[in-house]
Amino acid sequence: MSENCVVIQAALPLECEYLVGLLANVRQEIRGGWVFWRGEYEGVDLIVSKTRMGLSNAAAATAIAIERYQPRAIINQGTSGGHDPELNVFDIVLGVQTVNCGMVKTPSVAAGGGSNSLTWVEAFDMLPDDESDPEPIRQRYYPADAELLAAARALRANYTHGKVVEGTIASADCWNNELDRIAFLRQHYGSSVEEMEAASVAQIAQQYGVPMLAIRVVSNNITNGGAYNPDTGKACQDFVLQVAKRYLQA
Repeated sequence: MSENCVVIQAALPLECEYLVGLLANVRQEIRGGWVFWRGEYEGVDLIVSKTRMGLSNAAAATAIAIERYQPRAIINQGTSGGHDPELNVFDIVLGVQTVNCGMVKTPSVAAGGGSNSLTWVEAFDMLPDDESDPEPIRQRYYPADAELLAAARALRANYTHGKVVEGTIASADCWNNELDRIAFLRQHYGSSVEEMEAASVAQIAQQYGVPMLAIRVVSNNITNGGAYNPDTGKACQDFVLQVAKRYLQA
């Protein structure tokens, strides 16, 4: 396999098993607790990475993939929960930017004063320019790679399961089911959807200088009653596979 390959990441089996099944000449590699499949699809070289859930798992899997395979680019993809009431199940969000919405500094509240996540408005910057600052308060957004985003945009009309939009993908080691909290995150971070991996992948990819794009399908959306559908995982994989192919053949 050449270094002209794309790593396609997924946290869960339902987000990557279909992709693996389409690869030819597949070889599985296990590094620590993370699984990678190397193979070919219609003349392009791909690596499918099962990162497992959460920011730390995704960061570790990303660093391993970059060091081991030296990919041309990374696409982090999978299912997500909707924050935007205009998004329906099966809609796809191209992450123009990603953000860690769980890296926050809470207000000072005395004992007995309770806790209210709707007052957590100060965000920590994970990659501050001044590392001597003990409290780098700033929302850090990771922009998508322009070429990867262009490849995804060019294929929007080919997706028939829903609409393909551009937005902000918010990540945290948290599954939000409080509608007021979701509305707060949408207001303060501009979040379209939430999940648990993309921002940490973007953080590691940025430090290595590797192009990265996050693509997420809406698998459920409690803001408008959209019930969970596991078939969204396959729909997203189909779309992402074509994005990777277009990018590598450009």
